[in-house]
Formats: sequence, structure tokens, C-alpha cells
Amino acid sequence: MMGPMFGGGGRGSASNPGGGLPFAGVPWEMQEGVNRLLADEPEHDDTEHAFSYRPAPDEKQRVTLRLLVLRHWNLALWSGLFVAVVAVANQAGPELVSYGINHGMVHKDMTVVLTVAILYVAAVGITAISQRAMVKVTGRLAAQVMHDLRVRVFTHLQRLGLDFYTDEKAGVIMTRMTSDIENLQQLLQDGLAQFAVQGLTMVVIMAVLFTTNALLALYAVLMVLPLLVVGSLWFQSASERGYDRVRDGIANVLADLSESLHGVRVVAAHNRQARNVVHHRNVVGEYRDANNYTAQINAVYGPGTQVLSYLSQAGLLAVGGEMVLHHRLSIGGLTAFFLYMNRFMMPIQLLVQQYNVFQQGQASLVKLRTLLDTAPNVGEKAAAVELPPLEGHIRFDDVSFGYDPAQPVIEHVDLEVPAGQTVAFVGPTGAGKSTLAKLVTRFYDPTAGQVLIDGHDLRDVTIPSLRRQLGVVPQEPFLFAGTIRDNIAFARPGASDDEVWEALRAVGLDDVVTRMPSGMDTEVHERGQSLSSGERQLIALARAFMARPRVLVLDEATSNLDLASETRIEAALDLLLQGRTAILIAHRLSTAMRADRIFVIDDGRVAESGTHDELVEMGGRYAAMYRTWSSHTSVTG
Repeated sequence: MMGPMFGGGGRGSASNPGGGLPFAGVPWEMQEGVNRLLADEPEHDDTEHAFSYRPAPDEKQRVTLRLLVLRHWNLALWSGLFVAVVAVANQAGPELVSYGINHGMVHKDMTVVLTVAILYVAAVGITAISQRAMVKVTGRLAAQVMHDLRVRVFTHLQRLGLDFYTDEKAGVIMTRMTSDIENLQQLLQDGLAQFAVQGLTMVVIMAVLFTTNALLALYAVLMVLPLLVVGSLWFQSASERGYDRVRDGIANVLADLSESLHGVRVVAAHNRQARNVVHHRNVVGEYRDANNYTAQINAVYGPGTQVLSYLSQAGLLAVGGEMVLHHRLSIGGLTAFFLYMNRFMMPIQLLVQQYNVFQQGQASLVKLRTLLDTAPNVGEKAAAVELPPLEGHIRFDDVSFGYDPAQPVIEHVDLEVPAGQTVAFVGPTGAGKSTLAKLVTRFYDPTAGQVLIDGHDLRDVTIPSLRRQLGVVPQEPFLFAGTIRDNIAFARPGASDDEVWEALRAVGLDDVVTRMPSGMDTEVHERGQSLSSGERQLIALARAFMARPRVLVLDEATSNLDLASETRIEAALDLLLQGRTAILIAHRLSTAMRADRIFVIDDGRVAESGTHDELVEMGGRYAAMYRTWSSHTSVTG
């Protein structure tokens, strides 16, 4: 499965030294080593996973550590078994030492001493083997849980609507998928197992102490537990607040970094580097302060428990020594008590360290739970039906909508677009043109009224059956990492090369692609930065052509083209729009004039509608826009 990805004929390899992105392939001098690694590479699942806008029943359950672990109950069961073996076998040593002192050394019986020594080594061996098995099983458990969680989070992100991505920073979302899940992985792989081992160790030690001498054990417990409980409750409360600040801090750091990197050209153009450094220093400073706060908490709790351990040992020596002098406790028993008390405090120290991991994991789990509890603004009804092949008759029936329900963007809009007709929405910026288009594509649902296609309310049909028959060309086209061919065939990955070339010719981009080093297999850099804005827009148009939609929405699709490119694309648009229902969001009236009907949108309402000639003759808003545009084009011409 993996071999072809790194094969010697790949982009950037020896057989194609100039092709592709920098470092995109394997250098020829490393190919032999890569082949050796791939020889032992296991087969990976290539199965396509079904995606649904309606979550599966198990995806509706709230994310908890218990549910995440119990999904792989067999691994959890084996992990629990090895935890029990480690906790019990590891505590055999002090009891064996006590027996060896009382029955071997005191009576000078070397057979007993040797037997105890052999049993001690055997207990250590069993502990070591069990620990190895425990680490292996918990590692597999963590890997399986993280795989499930990453897929679930990514799937949920695919369901969320545009409003979520408008309100949330990209860096914060990346934090959920990276450091938050990594914190959970550390908790599952190391933290929970260690918590269980150390907690069970304390229970085993407590049982042995009370079995050996209940009075001395009671003294030990009364000296340690009250202060330990009070300190632990304080630490739990303080560290929970601290690690919540840490998670928010790293999210803000990544969000600021992401925004700065994506806007690097604007930053350079406006000479904002110094001010951005100051701002980022402040953001990083808040993250540093949060880490300092958690460090101060640990600095109080960790040494405090250590001091408590020393004081408890001093008290134990006084009470236990008095018992030995009065023959109420053997020397071996007192030695075992000291060894067990040392071991009793050691798990506490380890639990303190692991509690930090636990708190980080819990804080990350809360953030992930909040993300997964976010409901999509556009959902799919359980009774949604498949949308049949469309003719493309669109109707807005008394539609109102606002991104903030208290502030409507469009109000009481009634309009119709007959099947096969091209209409243009024109009007001032912010009037609601693009919002109407987003309602047609069901990126949002109206707060009142209905949007219907061929008489079907869009809220009553399945989203995939709707989107398969829609094509969208946004104002700012987005190109994905891959080749030009990959981006054009995005909606139809199985399209043939001839079909891709047909789409390229349709938008007049075939001559440009032919001159590229690898033709349509030329790699596209991140977000298409290696191409001009006009070329990116033309590729987006070719992508829409390739999808063969019944309804097409072009949102300022020619706004980034120069006059020469615009002229070249007019014929392509005629071909693209032929036989389809199309909505053009246009600032350039040259584009709007090609429409069968023009709707003038102003202040969230349809102010005028008609053909170009009718609207000019009417002498209203459109006529004023046309006069302004005509005077501007005559001056620039």
C-alpha cells in the first residue's frame, strides 16, 4: 500500500529531478534506505469510510475517558490484569525481607535466606515482565483510542457549518486536533496505568500494614492521611484552574501564530513585524504565566508530601522502636514497616507527578468535549429524502435571515429563478447578495420562510444529494495541496485525463497548463500561492465545469481577473452556464449584463428586478450603477 507513494519514479525523485514541490519526493541517495524500511511496513487499511451528516448513535454519546477506553474493552481488561500483577508482585519484597530477618538471620538459617533471596529475584522478574506487557498493552490501547478520537473530531469538523469557522480561530481548532489529543494520548499511555498501579499499590501496602500490626498501622495512617487529604484537595482545585489556563494559553499562541503566517504578505507590506512581535510576546507571556502558576502549585505540593513522609518515618521509628523494646513487634516486622512506609509515600510522589498528566488530559478532554458538543448550524433531518435530479427552479418564499438572529441581513425576500435561467444579484457591499447565494447552497438555513428548488424545501432533503447537484465558485478560490489535475477533478476524482483537459479548454487555461513543466500534474503550492490570482480563479471555474452541476453559483467569480482574462473567460462562462440554472453575484456589470434577469439587492431586500435594458430604462438604482460603471470604463478605456 505504501510503496508507490515513495517509489523511485515519484515527483522529485531521481527519475524526475525537477518535478513537484521542493523536498516533495525521496532523494535518489536515500531511496535504497527507504525501500528497506518499506519492506517491513505493514499493510494499511485503504477502505473508504462512509460520511454522514447525521451522527451515528455512538457519536452522539458524550466523550468521557470511560467510554473511550471501554470501546476497546479487551485491551483495557488485559491492562487491568497486568496492573494488578505489578501492584501485588512489587510488594512482595518487604514481606520477604521481614521473613528472612525473623526466620533466617535471627536463627542463622542460610537455607531460609537463600530461599528468600531466590523468591525476591523471582518477584522482581515477574514485576518486570508484567510491567513490559502493561506498557505494550496500554500503548496499543492509547493508539486505538487516539485513532478513534482523531477520526471522530475530524468527522465532526466536516459536519460543522460556516458559522463555526467564522467565529473560531483556525489555530484554536488545530490545538484541539494536535496538543489536546496528544495530552490525552499521554494520559492513556502512561497516566492511567500509573494511576492504577500506584493506587492499587497503596491499597496493598495498607492491607499488609494492618495485617502486620494494626496499632502501628493506625498510628501511621493518622499521622499521614489527614494532612495528605487536605493537601491533595487543595492541589486538585488549584491545578485544575492552572491547567485550564495552560490549555487556553497554548490555543491562543497557535491561533496568533497561524494568523500571522497566513497574513505574512500583509504584515510585510504594512511593516507590522515589530508590532506583531510585541503582540506575540504578550500572548506567549500569558502562556508562560499559566505554566509558572502550575509550577508554583507543584513546588508546594511535591516537597510538602516529601516532608510529610520524613515526619511520618520519624514518628514511626519512635512508636515502632518502643514496641520492639517491649517485644510487641519483631525487628523484621519493624524493618518491613519502614520499607512499606517508604513505598507507601513513593506512590504518593508518583501520583503527584501523574496527576499533572491527568489534569492536562482532563483539561484537554473538556476542550474536545466542548467541540464535539457544538451542534452544526445546518443539520440533516432523520426523515430527509434524497433530492431527485434537478431541473433547477429556485424560489425564495418570504425568506429572512441573519447571522445574528437579532440583526437580520435579508428580510422578507420573495423571488424566483426559472429552471435553466441565469440571474445576477447586484447591489452595494453588505446588501445581502452573497447571503442569498449561501442559502441556495444551504450553507445556512433561513430563520424564516423557505428556500425551495423544484418545489423541495432544502431543509427536507439530504445534504449530499443537494450538494452533488450544486456548483460553487467562491470569490477567493481555495486550492488544495496536490496537482492541478487533483484540484480540477476535486468533485470527480475518477475523471479521465481527457475530461480534465476538456475542462481546462473550456475555461481557456489549456495553453497555460501546457507550458508548465509537468502539465496538469504540476504541483500546486500551499493555497495555490505559486499561481496568479487569475489562474487560481480559472482553475476554480474548471473545477465547477468538471462537477457538471445542475445549479451553479458564482460569487464574484471574475473579480480577480484582469480585462484580458475576463474577455477570454466570457466564452467559457457561456459554455459553463448553458442549460443550467445559475446565480451570479456580480460587482462588474459586464458580468451581470450577461444574465437573463438581474435582481438589485439593497438593504436585505429586492429593490428592483428585470433585464438589463428594462432596469436601465426604469432609471432607478441599477440605472445609476450602470451610469457610474459606464463612465468609469470609458475613462479607463
